[in-house]
Amino acid sequence: MTQVALHHPCPPRRRFGLKTLLDAVSLYRQRGTLARLDARALEDIGITREQAEAEASRKIWDAPEFWQR
Repeated sequence: MTQVALHHPCPPRRRFGLKTLLDAVSLYRQRGTLARLDARALEDIGITREQAEAEASRKIWDAPEFWQR
């Protein structure tokens, strides 16, 4: 068996490609679901209709900061 040791680890790649596309589709669906919640469901999660509509109307590339690591 052969082993290879890297003395200089490769830098991490920028996140792009299929994973980014899947994240964008997921975010789109989540925001659509949020827009369709009724008043009781919004109260359960602790946000107002205005907050839900503001979040749902954000653009796909306007993702939460924790996605942009």
